[in-house]
Amino acid sequence: MSLGPRFGVNYVPSGDWFYEWLAPRWDAVRRDLDAIAGLGLDHVRVLPLWPVLQPNRTLIRQRALDDVRRVVELAGEAGLDASVDALQGHLSSFDFLPSWLSSWHRGNMFTDGPAIEAQAALVAALHTAVADLPNYLGLTLGNEVNQFSSAPHPTPMPTTPSLVNVWLDTLLDAVPADGRGLRVHAEYDAVWYQDGHPFLPEHASRWGDLTTIHSWIFNGTAQHYGAMSPQSVRHAEYLIELSRAYAVDPARPVWLQEIGAPLSVLDEADAPEFCRRAVLAAADSDAFWGVTWWCSHDVRRGLSDFPDLEHSLGLFGADGALKPIGAAFAEVAAEVRTRWQTAAPAPRTSAVEIPANSLRAALAPGGAVFTAWMDAAAAGFRPALTRQGQPHGYADTLPPAPAGVPGVYSAVSDPDAFDL
Repeated sequence: MSLGPRFGVNYVPSGDWFYEWLAPRWDAVRRDLDAIAGLGLDHVRVLPLWPVLQPNRTLIRQRALDDVRRVVELAGEAGLDASVDALQGHLSSFDFLPSWLSSWHRGNMFTDGPAIEAQAALVAALHTAVADLPNYLGLTLGNEVNQFSSAPHPTPMPTTPSLVNVWLDTLLDAVPADGRGLRVHAEYDAVWYQDGHPFLPEHASRWGDLTTIHSWIFNGTAQHYGAMSPQSVRHAEYLIELSRAYAVDPARPVWLQEIGAPLSVLDEADAPEFCRRAVLAAADSDAFWGVTWWCSHDVRRGLSDFPDLEHSLGLFGADGALKPIGAAFAEVAAEVRTRWQTAAPAPRTSAVEIPANSLRAALAPGGAVFTAWMDAAAAGFRPALTRQGQPHGYADTLPPAPAGVPGVYSAVSDPDAFDL
């Protein structure tokens, strides 16, 4: 595994999208992975489909595990490390829940004991299937599975924060803490921004070996501020710093596991520059572990019922042709690696303080905390985020601020602290 910040891509197979897991075409997979490695990237995130892996609660298909292993092996042959997800779960607006959790057998993946046991068994089996491979990067519990837990999902599986504790503990503990790969989980941004959501910022920032964030500007940021606005370009950077405010370990790394350039809000001509600016901003945090772009290949137009933006998110077209955004991502990855070889980003010396008992809406785009942080950044500061009254907050580790640079201020009670 390489040192320094990591640069990779979420692997979406060309041709048949994730339906490729039904019958992988190994020549096509090898071609895809070789092309990804040709950009100078160092890893892929592999997302097999949950019903293909575990079609029955007590059946984990060995053939499906073998297919995942073969993809990881091919990634290694191409010079790429591979992270594997377990519960897919939700991908590109489609849900892939096994039939033993739906319809006549409907259950709750977060609260039903037998269902949790089955998920833990799958997590353990996937890890065991690939953990001996030298390019195995680690396992993510699943892709944004928190979207199943509350609105806006049409048929949510309700849970509570305390039961999320149990769910995370059980599934993460299914992977031995033996150093053979990272053990992480991933949520979409309701965990940070949605009041009442059962997955909490503390879950994201304290469970697992590092924090993962998924940054998408179609969440209202681009619509409100503009797709190429500083607020959009720095959204991922903001999430990195926000996650640190809720971490107990101030040195905890943050993996920008998903970020993309959605043409639902961006002009196609602006996508490469958005990529460059967003990655440079995120990489200006000393907590930055790396970035995994969404995604490798466009969904081909012959597949129906996808939101239109899904046909344009790839670094490569569905035909394998490199797109301008693919070249831009490769270039900015090389640029950041060169910068970090000279010196990693300096720790931040200024911070916006999140008021005690702040609602998550204040953290969201348009909220008071988000606005104060973006205003401070626009004024030329490199603001962190801290939580009022938290003894283990990141503020405890901030070095003394240079003369003339403000220290820690409240986002709400002291809106003029940065003299804006």
